[in-house]
Amino acid sequence: MEHNYHIRVLARPFYLPEQSNEASEQYTFAYQITIENTGTITAKLIARHWIIEDATGKTQEVRGLGVIGEHPELAPGEIYEYTSGVTLETPVGTMRGTYQMIAADGTEFEAQIEQFVLSMPRTLH
Repeated sequence: MEHNYHIRVLARPFYLPEQSNEASEQYTFAYQITIENTGTITAKLIARHWIIEDATGKTQEVRGLGVIGEHPELAPGEIYEYTSGVTLETPVGTMRGTYQMIAADGTEFEAQIEQFVLSMPRTLH
């Protein structure tokens, strides 16, 4: 049987004013990630690779094993959610990346994390 290796990733970013310090150019964001196995075989998240860019074009790459210290294993149709955070030196930035996955049959594949925007809400006076 031919398997379909597909993981859908959705990101929902939000600004954390209480953890930010605009005077010191520290803008802190959280992001909730939803990972859904839309394929036909169980797959485990092995590693992550993030590319984080601020408004000046400064880029940082983050690589690591798992997410928040876990290696979620998702059967077809299963969903895993977690929340993490990042601090930028500008009020706007972007994040994108990949999750390295391994399927139950040993096949390794990548799950794409589409670029999303981190943006401090503008307040009207």
